Amino acid sequence: MEIFTVSYIVLTLFLLIAVNVYKAFVFQLNKNTFPATTPKLSLIIAAKNEEANIPSLIESIENLNYPKENFEVIIVDDNSNDKTAQLIQSNITGKNNFTFIKANSKELEGKKGALNIGIKNSRYNFIVITDADCHPEVNWLNSVAGALDYGYDFVFGVAPINSGTALVEKLSAFENFRNTYLTISAVGMNIPYSAAARSFAFRKSSFERLGGYTKTTDTISGDDDLLLREAVNHRMLIGTFIEDDAFVYSAAPKNFGEYFLQKHRHLQTSFHYLLKQKMFLGFWHLINLISLFSVVLLFISPVLILPFIIKLIYDLFIVLRHQKKLGHSFKFYEVIYLQILFEVFLIINFFNSLSGKSVWK
Repeated sequence: MEIFTVSYIVLTLFLLIAVNVYKAFVFQLNKNTFPATTPKLSLIIAAKNEEANIPSLIESIENLNYPKENFEVIIVDDNSNDKTAQLIQSNITGKNNFTFIKANSKELEGKKGALNIGIKNSRYNFIVITDADCHPEVNWLNSVAGALDYGYDFVFGVAPINSGTALVEKLSAFENFRNTYLTISAVGMNIPYSAAARSFAFRKSSFERLGGYTKTTDTISGDDDLLLREAVNHRMLIGTFIEDDAFVYSAAPKNFGEYFLQKHRHLQTSFHYLLKQKMFLGFWHLINLISLFSVVLLFISPVLILPFIIKLIYDLFIVLRHQKKLGHSFKFYEVIYLQILFEVFLIINFFNSLSGKSVWK
């Protein structure tokens, strides 16, 4: 009887939060249609040792379906020690809406310092941020513009990671799907906590009201999440845009060394979230982990498999129904083993993040 009660409580708690998270996600999906508009935009990109990515980045920007006279591109080289600066200069020659800046005197550490220089040199009120290793789809700026012009202070879009053939690539892509699903749902639940810096935008006036990045120096990372934290603190309007041909793709880590460094940086940033954000994430991940690992106690009672089965069905439903809407495509069998690996690596990455200092490049 006691075992049944425990299983029932776990199952009830999982369903309670899982259903509400899904409802919030669907609410955001149905909310993301904005009028067509082409206001002036400033696209800011911080680059450090990105010589392998600069040509394809600039080509992707050139292919954007947005009037060139209505957006400027500012690429800030953060003291690269490879050919990044030379490649930027040679690839933007003759492109009147591109500007190259060297980050010789940063006021802030890391990527935030380079972005801050770009924002200070921008001409327009709508600021759009992406990374140098990304490939935006053709209608990306149209979706950004529509969301900002609608009235939001801060917005973020969908930034999928390409799923390759290696396990680390598939795991990274699946984590990206799960994290994107939750960050979008969190906006619908009025608890926004994270945004992908690869597809992030805001009003310059709102950024300045927050004091820029000055209140996000808790850690060297957090140019997206901690800025969003300050926006939440100031009760600003935060939205999402989830539209076709508006994704910003990037490559997965090439090996587990890169993967762990990336997760270390991201999770250390989460230690500086607001209390309500931590409580939401803590409860969500805890009830998912308990539901998953309830299966290992099957020898005690068969009823303990119920939370595991319901979680498995829920995860399968979410991924298979909505993966294409978030820029992914996983096979049925991949969803089964990747969702288990996702939860296991969540624990590994958490403990890995408890020590050491984060660095940018």
